[in-house]
Amino acid sequence: MESLDELLKAAEAAHGHLCAGQILGVRMAMFGCARLGIEEPRGKDRKRLVTYVEIDRCATDAIGVVTGCRLGKRALKFRDWGKMAATFCDLATGRSLRVVARESSKARARELYPEIENKNQQQMRAYREMPDVELFAEQWVKVEIAPKEFPGFKGERVACEECGEGINYDRFVRREERLLCLGCAAPEQRYYTVLEATEAETTGLEGPQN
Repeated sequence: MESLDELLKAAEAAHGHLCAGQILGVRMAMFGCARLGIEEPRGKDRKRLVTYVEIDRCATDAIGVVTGCRLGKRALKFRDWGKMAATFCDLATGRSLRVVARESSKARARELYPEIENKNQQQMRAYREMPDVELFAEQWVKVEIAPKEFPGFKGERVACEECGEGINYDRFVRREERLLCLGCAAPEQRYYTVLEATEAETTGLEGPQN
């Protein structure tokens, strides 16, 4: 695996800036891979790893850079738990390690560099230097990954019988002998609201395109 400095440069380029969260994410991924014995996650070991992340913050981008896991490759799985944590799953051995950033690391950064007033700069310096044991807690865990959740899985594609949109990876509900997408099966849980033509016009948008 590349050095910490090399990976931080790559993370900065991918994310757009370098911050304490990026450093924490790089260190977390390096630690997880090392504990699993994965030496080249983006090289010869690139098909071994699936990573679950639990927060949509800067650290997640850094974890993706180090591990090579991407949402589009189905190797990066997002669970919206709001925790600075990630679980690294080795498909070759079946072992999985969950790594959590210690809350105490922030206080430790203040202890190490009280002369640095800017909190981000203080944590950036400390997170580069602190030993893994002060930054992270670890848990060996069991993760059941269904075959259809594996990278490279190609399942049947069906069409929702309500909206007509295509659905991949069995993300549908069977309701009274009809196959419905998750949005049509439970409209109240949609993350979006469809605008009627008159509403779209008042916002300067075009009406719905069918």
